[in-house]
Amino acid sequence: MWDLADRFREDVVEDFVAEYEAGRTPNPCLRCNEKIKFAALLDKALALGFDAVCTGHYAKVVLREDGTRELHRASDMAKDQSYVLGVLDDRQLAHAMFPLGDTVTTKEEIRAEAERRGLAVAKKPDSHDICFIADGDTRGFLANRLGRAEGDIVDESGAKVGTHEGAYGFTIGQRKGLRIGTPAPDGKPRYVLDISPVDNTVTVGPAAALDVTALTAIRPRWCGAAPEGPGTYTAQLRAHGGETEVTAEPVDGELRVRFTEPVRGVAPGQAIVLYDGTRVVGSATIATTVRSTEPATTS
Repeated sequence: MWDLADRFREDVVEDFVAEYEAGRTPNPCLRCNEKIKFAALLDKALALGFDAVCTGHYAKVVLREDGTRELHRASDMAKDQSYVLGVLDDRQLAHAMFPLGDTVTTKEEIRAEAERRGLAVAKKPDSHDICFIADGDTRGFLANRLGRAEGDIVDESGAKVGTHEGAYGFTIGQRKGLRIGTPAPDGKPRYVLDISPVDNTVTVGPAAALDVTALTAIRPRWCGAAPEGPGTYTAQLRAHGGETEVTAEPVDGELRVRFTEPVRGVAPGQAIVLYDGTRVVGSATIATTVRSTEPATTS
């Protein structure tokens, strides 16, 4: 056993808190895979003579005839977890093993197999969406770290419609938990459109105002060679989300993406993962979005 708690706290937990404080919505599982499982852990394993890091992710590493490796979706699409592995590069894929990627089995069967092999994980509790927030109360976790800071909830015109105890407790596209006392003029639900950590303001509005037509993402990581020029792909924006058609192009160290049809609930800080069929092309962190109701780029 190797204690990587300090690295995990610095690279995953503190990064998670800092991203929310800045008004962004991070995915700590991607950060953990990038910085801990396939960086800190992998480096230590290789230094001690091990060949690879093996995890229970549902994904596949395919070895091509030319010796290069590709990351693909799992055989069981309902369990596919390739999204959170979209940060792995060539070197990391060369030392990664995902034995469940080719299986179509139940969790009970996997536990039984682990028990037959004498693996301690056979009785390991199920993992949570965010492993370091066991009770699932992300807002409470952030409040304990960042403190409560009352601010205004405003509509698209800037009129105050409510208050909150910390802008970090909201995400773009959120509908529940807004606690707005003033109903919308049309009586329809309102959603979080923007989070401004500078003035601690949360802007809400109608669902249609969430429609995103394009985005710019930073820090791209490629599961193989970087694409050259524009291409047509499918994109996944959440760990449990579906695919949507896009055109994407690397430009000056960024990734420029345009959606074939508008999508909703796209937040800065989220990862966008590109696919070519079942193959994972790469990923990047969403920095800014363009909405169909706005000609300018908004963050």
